[in-house]
Amino acid sequence: MTTLPDGRPVPAPRGDERGMLETWLDFQRRTLELKCAGLSEEQLRTASVEPSSMSLLGLVQHMEEVERNWFQRTFAGLDAPPRHPEDNGFTVAPGRGAEETFAGWRAAVARSREIVAGARSLDESGAFTEPEAAEALGDSRVSLRWVLIHMVEEYARHNGHADLLRERLDGTTGV
Repeated sequence: MTTLPDGRPVPAPRGDERGMLETWLDFQRRTLELKCAGLSEEQLRTASVEPSSMSLLGLVQHMEEVERNWFQRTFAGLDAPPRHPEDNGFTVAPGRGAEETFAGWRAAVARSREIVAGARSLDESGAFTEPEAAEALGDSRVSLRWVLIHMVEEYARHNGHADLLRERLDGTTGV
């Protein structure tokens, strides 16, 4: 497998659908991690620009919530209540450090990978736990394919935010 100079494995240009979705999702997860690499706790907590309070550490905690919501609650139907319900996880409590935040996110990612590995098909589906989501999409069921595509999109969108946050902090671009 080819890797970029920063160590991220490059998703193959050809392959089966499931493999491509899983490797692109892992690529996006790794990108978020790299955006945070080498920064101090203070830098990770630094907000972007007023009035936004978004920070890199807040993005990591938010993605923990997103992983838990889509893979554990929605797809697998597990009892996995939000761990950080305040503003969808974007606000990191003052007493919660970077190490704890990253550990929570990594645990959620590991659990998501287990759930995906246990699924027989991309057509398997789970049910939305929030009635508003089912109403917005016109269906209460969502396939693993949909969840994986959505997660690639969710990470890619927030990695764009992370690009801007990181550039503001120390000028680093292009990861």
